[in-house]
This record gives sequence, structure tokens and C-alpha cells, in this order.
Amino acid sequence: MTDRDQGTAPDDTAPDSTTPDDTSTAAQGVGSPEKDPSDWVTGDEPPTGPQTSYLSTLAREADVEVPEDLTKAQASEMIDDLQSRTGRGQ
Repeated sequence: MTDRDQGTAPDDTAPDSTTPDDTSTAAQGVGSPEKDPSDWVTGDEPPTGPQTSYLSTLAREADVEVPEDLTKAQASEMIDDLQSRTGRGQ
């Protein structure tokens, strides 16, 4: 019998395993040490979809341009910087 047959919905609260370097507090986990983005194995890859979306929102609020060729690690660092400028993420 499937979840649908039992009348229950799939668990939407599980972390998205496709974005292990996501900068959200949910992805970092409570009490887990933060790894420096420059040490990420996947840091040279393009930013994730959620990073790009959030970075766009923060950049608009801070009235700054986002470089098109950012890496995942650079996007994370820029998000941290813009969060402090905009007061988000505190």
C-alpha cells in the first residue's frame, strides 16, 4: 500500500538532499559546525537554485549587482554579506 492509498501525504519536511551546501539554518542543522565555503568539495560548481533565488532577493534589497559567474561558495559568501547588510538571517 502506498502513502496515497493510506491517505497520508509524503513528508515535505525532510531536507533537500540535492543541496548539501545550502546556507539555510535548516540545512546546516542545529549544533552542526559550519564548514568554510572555500573548503567545500562542490564549491566551484554553479550556485544552487535556492542560492540563486535568495541571492537575487537580497541583492535587490541591498541595491547591488550579482556577478553572473559566481560559484556555489562565492554565492554563499555573498549571501552572508548581504544578510548582514539587509538585516536578514539574524
